[in-house]
Amino acid sequence: MKLFKFIFSKTFLLQLILALVVLVALVFGALKYLDVTTNHNDTIEVPDLSKFQLDIVDKKLEEMNLRREILDSASFNSKYPPFSVLDQVPKPGKRVKANRKIYLTLNPSGYIDVEIPQNLIRKTRRQVEPTLIALGFEIGDIIMRPDIAKGAILELRHKGETIEAGDFLQKTSTIDLVVGDGSLR
Repeated sequence: MKLFKFIFSKTFLLQLILALVVLVALVFGALKYLDVTTNHNDTIEVPDLSKFQLDIVDKKLEEMNLRREILDSASFNSKYPPFSVLDQVPKPGKRVKANRKIYLTLNPSGYIDVEIPQNLIRKTRRQVEPTLIALGFEIGDIIMRPDIAKGAILELRHKGETIEAGDFLQKTSTIDLVVGDGSLR
């Protein structure tokens, strides 16, 4: 009974109301402090940086009080200039606060070099062509040469030069195939 009487006493209720007022004042003050220190609603629109070279991107971001960080280089895209921006996070048009980092993915300077696989010589054209295409090469001229095996690959050439297994060529390079015609039976 004493506890029940204490809870409804004038002193306890006054202390409870005072504690609630202080709590509300602290929460309101903290929210106002956060609005002022975090520049709430003070944002900058992210520009579209795609296809721009890195030096132009740096100037643009510096003017807008933004920073950049390069995430990675992607696969080479021939539609974009070398070392230009392929992708960015946040996307263009989004709103960010001043001094925010914009993460960039760059276009490398060219296609990567791919190794010519082993065991392509003396395989059939039907086996070799899909392998080369899957590696990113293009099939050029088919040069027929007298040989006992019809349709067998005798040589691989790039720009007139014979290429061997283990050589490296840039992806999308054109490879000419020297194929046996089966005339030496």
